[in-house]
Amino acid sequence: MFSFFKKKTDVTKTKEEISKPVLSDDTHETSAISESSVPDAANIETSQAIAKPEEEKKQSWLTRLKAGLARTSANLNIFGGTKIDEELFEELETALLVSDVGLPATEYLLDTLRKKVKEEHLTQPSEIKAELAKLLTGLLAPLQKSLEIGRHSPLIVMMTGVNGAGKTTTIGKLARHLQNNNQTVLLAAGDTFRAAAREQLAVWGNRNQITVIAQESGDPAAVAFDAVQSAKAKNIDVVMVDTAGRLPTQLHLMEELRKIKRVIGKGMDEAPHEIILVIDGNTGQNALAQVKAFDEALGLTGLIVTKLDGTPKGGILAAIAKNHPVPVYFIGVGEKIEDLQPFVAEEFSNALLS
Repeated sequence: MFSFFKKKTDVTKTKEEISKPVLSDDTHETSAISESSVPDAANIETSQAIAKPEEEKKQSWLTRLKAGLARTSANLNIFGGTKIDEELFEELETALLVSDVGLPATEYLLDTLRKKVKEEHLTQPSEIKAELAKLLTGLLAPLQKSLEIGRHSPLIVMMTGVNGAGKTTTIGKLARHLQNNNQTVLLAAGDTFRAAAREQLAVWGNRNQITVIAQESGDPAAVAFDAVQSAKAKNIDVVMVDTAGRLPTQLHLMEELRKIKRVIGKGMDEAPHEIILVIDGNTGQNALAQVKAFDEALGLTGLIVTKLDGTPKGGILAAIAKNHPVPVYFIGVGEKIEDLQPFVAEEFSNALLS
């Protein structure tokens, strides 16, 4: 239940193979950023992402999840009364909307709860709370899906998102989790517009001893293509392609994403195998618009929702589930690597209503 990834096939590697840095052939277009080409990065805490973590690690995650969702949970702290009446339902409606659950999901939850009260003769607000947790879990369950590794070699993952969503940082964290699941990784710095983005990705590559394919400027599709070819030649397990942040309304930039996708497909049949949108949990209902736009443009396979800590808008996942369900592979509730964890519907619902 708590595994980071689902493996299609068994992939067995020695420690020497996993830790060995991947070197890329230099070309006139792209170059591999090795450890020596970036400043030394400070040591960071890393988690041991294994299939069956120790119970104390899981409890630590559940504690961090509850803390991260505390502001959204505070919105829903309305079940301290002694009776179920219309005032309680009105308060619940307001709380759900303020938490960015959205109107369709809110109406569904309220209508179903009203039926439960009549059919099961509920009398206590605490019973409403328990039923709400079950309903939320059921609503969110279709979003729960593992990122399946090992089904292609290499597995090509295209990462997308708007500026400020935490995309590059998420790539770095995800790379470490992949390594901890015995996967070799190559990163492609497809954001050729911002030098800072390339440098940030290079730092993560340095931390994780992962080669980063990059170029100073030019065509991001060429960077992605060269990364795919390098990974095929070096037998790398996973390639993650960073892309420049953009708004869905920037049509020329969205077309560039389509081009990157097409060029990756020329480098390897059926690739990219994953197209993941990274969403900032603070954006609320705007996140729903992003999901729709990027899905229509690219055909999303999954989401990663970041920065859920400190936001009162954690209900956005319910809005996505009701309006435009795309699997949520991971959620983030903090800055550390272990603060990025697989999305589990029941854990999330219980944390919201804790």
